Amino acid sequence: MGRVRTNISIDGRNCWTLFDTGARNTYIVNEVVGSLPIYELPQPQPSALAGKMHIIRQECVILGSVEGCPVSVKARIIDNIGNDEAGCRIEVLFGALAMQEWGINVDTKNEKLDMTHYSREFVEFK
Repeated sequence: MGRVRTNISIDGRNCWTLFDTGARNTYIVNEVVGSLPIYELPQPQPSALAGKMHIIRQECVILGSVEGCPVSVKARIIDNIGNDEAGCRIEVLFGALAMQEWGINVDTKNEKLDMTHYSREFVEFK
């Protein structure tokens, strides 16, 4: 499991983000959602995060950039993700599925993101 913390840009705002290969899904706190497209879930979904059960009722689509590279990612809206090891409030938890989709890897040794496999185009089949 690898983790890297850095800012991503959402609607021109820097958001403190935890890239966590141990988390399957992506989460975003209410305060950051702003003008992003929001969708009500047909039924609430329980989700265990940071040792606590949460009931997810809405999702949104993050339209932002990671190290200057555009991404669009479905994220579950949550009241609070928690704080990182330094006590900073995590605003987005970027999960493994989104990292895989966009070719983002974590370089835990150097505590930074590896964008060498970032997906600039998607070829699904020929």
